[in-house]
Amino acid sequence: MNEPEPAAPARRRRLSRGAVVAIVGVAALLAAFLVGDRLGGGDRAGAVTHPPAHRAAARTVAFRAGLAPARSCEDLLASYVRRGLRLVGAWGWRPSPMIRGGVELNGYAPPLAGAVKDLGLGDTVGTRAATERQESSATGTNVQEQDVDEPDTVKTDGTALAEVHGDELWLYDVAGSAVRRLSSLPLDGVDDPQLLMSGDTLVVTGRDADLTGPSTRVLTIDVSDPRHPRQTHDIAYRATLLSARQHGDAIRLVLDAGLPRLRFVQPRKGLDVAAAARRNRALVRASTIGDWLPTVATDGGPAKQLLDCDRVAVPDDHVGLGTITVVGFDASTPTDSDAIGLAGDTSIAYESASDLYLVSAPAAYSDGLPCDGLACGLMIRTRTYDAGATDGRSHVFDLALHGDRAEEVAVGEVAGRITDRWSMDEAGGVLRVAVAPTSQTGDFTSVVTLRRVGQDLVESGRLDGLGRGEDLESVRWFDDLAVLVTYRRLDPMYAVDLSHPAHPRLLGRLRMPGFSSYLHPLGPRRMIGVGTGPRGWTQVGLFDTSHLRHLRRLDVRHFSGTSPLAATDPRAFTWVPWSRSATTVVERYAGRRIGFLATLAVRDSHLRPHLTRVAFGDDVGRVRVVPLADGRAVLVAGDVVRFLHLEPKP
Repeated sequence: MNEPEPAAPARRRRLSRGAVVAIVGVAALLAAFLVGDRLGGGDRAGAVTHPPAHRAAARTVAFRAGLAPARSCEDLLASYVRRGLRLVGAWGWRPSPMIRGGVELNGYAPPLAGAVKDLGLGDTVGTRAATERQESSATGTNVQEQDVDEPDTVKTDGTALAEVHGDELWLYDVAGSAVRRLSSLPLDGVDDPQLLMSGDTLVVTGRDADLTGPSTRVLTIDVSDPRHPRQTHDIAYRATLLSARQHGDAIRLVLDAGLPRLRFVQPRKGLDVAAAARRNRALVRASTIGDWLPTVATDGGPAKQLLDCDRVAVPDDHVGLGTITVVGFDASTPTDSDAIGLAGDTSIAYESASDLYLVSAPAAYSDGLPCDGLACGLMIRTRTYDAGATDGRSHVFDLALHGDRAEEVAVGEVAGRITDRWSMDEAGGVLRVAVAPTSQTGDFTSVVTLRRVGQDLVESGRLDGLGRGEDLESVRWFDDLAVLVTYRRLDPMYAVDLSHPAHPRLLGRLRMPGFSSYLHPLGPRRMIGVGTGPRGWTQVGLFDTSHLRHLRRLDVRHFSGTSPLAATDPRAFTWVPWSRSATTVVERYAGRRIGFLATLAVRDSHLRPHLTRVAFGDDVGRVRVVPLADGRAVLVAGDVVRFLHLEPKP
């Protein structure tokens, strides 16, 4: 799965001044727009004219503001071709051309307006800011948002437990005094399967093993009788899964179709660079709408176009080219889905309890020149670049959620780079983001708040100057607080008061060796950070957050020769509240991959660690600790699935 995780280090350089601005030039407001049960014509060769496989009944299109849907397949195709011609060269697709906008790339970057001079600390009097305890979802997964479930390799309803075991689904009884295996079911045609659980239905997502290129496969399995699980549906999408989330019984997929796989040529003997570029441009001009839009095949049937053309919105040209589809369905009826599209490339999807935010973020090297040539061709073939926005801004699309439907309600842009979904949060209708530098900002991290004003997401407040010259490593959000970690040589931890979104202010900071890649709040007084210590080994710290102006690290433990999985996959961390214990998976390479479960009992101001070897090889990445509602916890480690003994809190 192509699922962004905690903040990754970002390459930095001192650049020029920028600002967070509201998006301009939005399309006309569409308050209500009805779509019929077929596509809007099209006489281009290869255009798909049959209706999509899913809901055919007329319904309100989901573009209330900010973006206009394509008027017809001809118009949509013309938009794709026009923008595609700017991205094609002698070696095929290449990154978007730089949009400099008159920015001076060399020279000193003065502080932005509103920056906190030398980061003086604010007064905590009157603030509501505090950390809050985060627990696993009802199905046992450590998630970003408490009310939004995420896919995992293990799921439970408290009595039955489902595990992805290789290419099979294994089901267990966890209601008794010992774990008992009940049954298994092949997960045919799905690579790297992940699970979501809704009542008696399991939704399995993964890459389609039978297709090359972008693909996603979704299986639904009836587990009402866990001794005899039964597959009910098999749906194949021709697009990559960017995100999968669950609200109650509603499942939502964000799919990325990417750029068409056209039969591009490359320079060779008898075909120079200019001639190869002309041929490739001709192929883009000759492309059909079917080359650009994703398809769906249901229960082994023929592939059909997933989107009506007039359910695809066309964004501003500053947004990278591609096709993103948001598909929503009830877990029990996956063939009856709602789908809308964006004719753009977004790399990040963050989902709150009420909204879905899609981000087209600038590439990490967006201050470089556009490439064309062998080196560019190699980057494109391995997809090591981001073909998203290259103007130094992150473009944000806000979609309100209504059951399995999504409707676009606002658009905006932020100067700087949003690195991943953990850099975003919504509370009280305010979007809060932590942005890393690009050509539009200074060499520091900023916290920005945005509100919806009509059709736009506009800046409400900002705090600049965090972690100058350092990489953003991790962020944790609360109703009125953000805790950020940046790193270059030391680990600065910042507490930012967001109780007044228009005026975010720095409350406290703490510097220490090493850095925390993942932060987990235990309540209003304590927080755990998992990351890397000064010697490159796993480091787990316990922090006092009861006085945010005076953050303190109370205790730290190192696990020599290991690296933490939670740094890139938070599901490898579990907080078990009834025993006040944290578990996290660490790994070591000694001729082979070895996984250990680190258990840390939190006893007031101290951590009591215990390390146990639990898995080898690929099983290391699938080790999970699953808390149950009855006060027990299950360890899943390859062939070993058993209750985990944890000392009760004193």
